[in-house]
Amino acid sequence: MVRIESKQPRKQRKAVYTAPAHARSRFLRAPLAPTLREQYKRRSVRVIVGDTVKVMRGESAGTEGLVDAVDTKRSMIVVQGVSVNKADGTEMPRPVPASNVQVTKLNLKDPKRAEALGGEGE
Repeated sequence: MVRIESKQPRKQRKAVYTAPAHARSRFLRAPLAPTLREQYKRRSVRVIVGDTVKVMRGESAGTEGLVDAVDTKRSMIVVQGVSVNKADGTEMPRPVPASNVQVTKLNLKDPKRAEALGGEGE
């Protein structure tokens, strides 16, 4: 997280909203499923496109799907199968905060990510 000196909620929120781009990546971390937590010896990872996640909070709780998009500006992710109906009947993807999902399967196509995670290589 961004180092926040103040205890005042308004200043904590302001620090999150005005955080620089290189620090916003930290807001996109999500907890790992218990099996992955045991395998990789870590509690959370940064969510990327291609990870499989399970929504834990909100009206879409229990839905599992691939991450289609990651919005670093708003600190939200778009999960396949999580959508909302518009007034004209069309479906729109519903962004979900990264903290409200649990990573169930990792996208390890990037060799650097696989190396950084370590674990019992797949």
